[in-house]
Amino acid sequence: MDFSFSIAGFMVGLLVGMSGVGGGSLMTPFLLFAGIAPAVAVGTDLLFAAVTKCGGIFAYQRERLIGWRVVGLLALGSLPAMALTIAILARLDYIGFDYQILITRTLSFSLILTAVVLLASGHLRGSAEKSNFIAAAVAWRERWTRPLTVLAGLLLGALVTLSSVGAGALGAAILVTLYPRLPMRRVVAIDLAHAVPLTALAGLGHWQLGSVDFQLLGLLLLGSLPGIMLGSRVGRYLPEQVMRTLLGIILLLMGFSLAW
Repeated sequence: MDFSFSIAGFMVGLLVGMSGVGGGSLMTPFLLFAGIAPAVAVGTDLLFAAVTKCGGIFAYQRERLIGWRVVGLLALGSLPAMALTIAILARLDYIGFDYQILITRTLSFSLILTAVVLLASGHLRGSAEKSNFIAAAVAWRERWTRPLTVLAGLLLGALVTLSSVGAGALGAAILVTLYPRLPMRRVVAIDLAHAVPLTALAGLGHWQLGSVDFQLLGLLLLGSLPGIMLGSRVGRYLPEQVMRTLLGIILLLMGFSLAW
């Protein structure tokens, strides 16, 4: 067994614990650079993300921060999109089409998009608050928020299933835009409650396709779980914006290197 994967899991867990995002965004590119096939990297990382984030649901639920109605609207779009994406991948595999390059390209796009969201998170939050002030006098906002949430879930479902990236930072950015009055802790709680079942079911779909390495998954979790616990403690003393900016720069470089 190569315990360097456990060390990588620890480092990713540490960063996730400190910044709150970056699990799939960091782990999948690392697995690719380590020589893991793209489909196996994505499938294994999806289950990795589901397990590492699972404990957060119970913590946030105890504080009654999860808005299950919003989670349901996101899932209404994301779960069918996830199932359809898995079905398309299974069909491509059946006819002998090599979809590894599709996964790599989607991953590079998702990394760059996630990096842009992280780097612009402060401005995005401010813009959302201003737009909410303007929209208070406009009836159409209430009328379109629910269908837009379902549509956002559909986009997340396809992106996450193909690349394992986007359930965290992109999901939070969408929620901030659509629900600007929600406190950030509630945004994170809703995003997490939606991400866990989405990544778990998508990971199981990849397992059916034969693209999950459970030995690799065990090595990653061996390092990530203590890493997250330590990172959550260290993160209390670090400026959130500094961590997100650093993470955004790393993801941007990874995204362009994969695209190249």
